[in-house]
Amino acid sequence: MKTPYYLIDKSRLQTNMEKIAWLRDTSGAKSLLALKCFATWTVFDFMAQYMDGSTSSSLYEVKLGHEKFGGETHAYSVAYDDDEIAEVLANSDKIIFNSISQLNRFETAAQNHARGLRVNPGVSTSEFDLADPARPFSRLGEHDPAEIATIADRISGLMFHNNCENDDFDRFSEMLTLIENRFGDIIHRMSWISLGGGIHFTGPDYPLDRLATRLKRFAETFDVQVYLEPGEAAITGAATLEVTVLDTLHNGKNLAIVDSSIEAHMLDLLIYREPAKVYPDRGDHQWMICGKSCLAGDIFGEFRFDAPLKAGDRISFQDAAGYTMVKKNWFNGVKMPGIAVRELDGTVAMVRDFDYEDFKSALS
Repeated sequence: MKTPYYLIDKSRLQTNMEKIAWLRDTSGAKSLLALKCFATWTVFDFMAQYMDGSTSSSLYEVKLGHEKFGGETHAYSVAYDDDEIAEVLANSDKIIFNSISQLNRFETAAQNHARGLRVNPGVSTSEFDLADPARPFSRLGEHDPAEIATIADRISGLMFHNNCENDDFDRFSEMLTLIENRFGDIIHRMSWISLGGGIHFTGPDYPLDRLATRLKRFAETFDVQVYLEPGEAAITGAATLEVTVLDTLHNGKNLAIVDSSIEAHMLDLLIYREPAKVYPDRGDHQWMICGKSCLAGDIFGEFRFDAPLKAGDRISFQDAAGYTMVKKNWFNGVKMPGIAVRELDGTVAMVRDFDYEDFKSALS
C-alpha cells in the first residue's frame, strides 16, 4: 500500500481492550471512549465489545458516538450554543455541563435528561500548562463546593477530569482522596461519578488490581456508578504512521525527508515539543527525520538505524493513534495519510484513502 497511512493493529488494540474489560468486571467501573483522543470509527464495533460507550467534547463527537459506537453516550462541552443543544440531547444519554450558568441556561431543554456538572478539584497531573485543567484562572468546571451544593438536587452526577498521562497509581489515589474530602458531601447526593481520562492504567507495569480495589471502594462508599473516560489508555501502542523516505541530504547532520508531516499528521507532538517514536531506534547511523512541508521545524526527531537511509526506505512511527488522526489537517496540501487496519488474523486492508477532492472540499 502506498504511504503515508495510519496502520491500526487490532491485536495490539485488543491488549488494551482486555484490560479495560477486566477492570470493569473487577471494580464495576464502566469505561467510555474519549472521542477527542481517538475517533476512527472503523474499529468502533471491535472496541464496543469491551467498552460501555463513548464520551464527547462537541456536538459532532456526540453524534458520531451515538451513531457508530453505541452503548452509553455522554455529552460534554466547555460551552453549548442554543442552536445545537437539541441535537446534543437527542444523541446522548447524559449531558454534562461545564458551568452552573450553562446548567441554568438549558434547564428547560434538558429537564427530562440525565444531567451532570464538571467539577474542577484544583489539582492535576499535567506536566504542560497548556493542558493543565487546574491551571490558574481555568475555565474548566466549577470549583466551589458551596456553590455546587446549591444545585446538587438538579443533577445526578459529577465529572472530574484532572489526570493527564498519569501512570502513577499512588498519585491518582492521593488526588481521589482530595476529591473525597473536599466534595464528599455532594458526591453522596449523586448517582454517578465520572473520573475522566488520563489514567494510564493499560501500561505494562500499572498496578491494575490496586486501581480496581480503589475504584470499587470509592463506588461503595458513595453508592455511585463510576465511569472512566480512557482515550490514550484505550489505544496506546495500537497504531503506527507508515511513511517512506523521499530524499536525503547532509547539513551538519544526516537528514531524511519523508512523505508525511509532523504538523499535518502528528500535530500533538509538535505542540508539546515531543519527538516521534521509532523502534528499535538503535544502530550506528543517526538520522534526523523531517517532514515534507515548508515549515522549517517540521521534524519528527532524531533516530538511529542499522544502515544509512536512502530514498524508498520505509519507516514506522510508533504509538500513532491518540491525538493524531483527530488532529490531521491539510497544511501545505500534503496528502493526508490513509487509514489501514490489520485484522486479528494478520491481514491488512486500506479502509480509507484521501485524495485531491477531499482537500478541495475542506474549503470553498
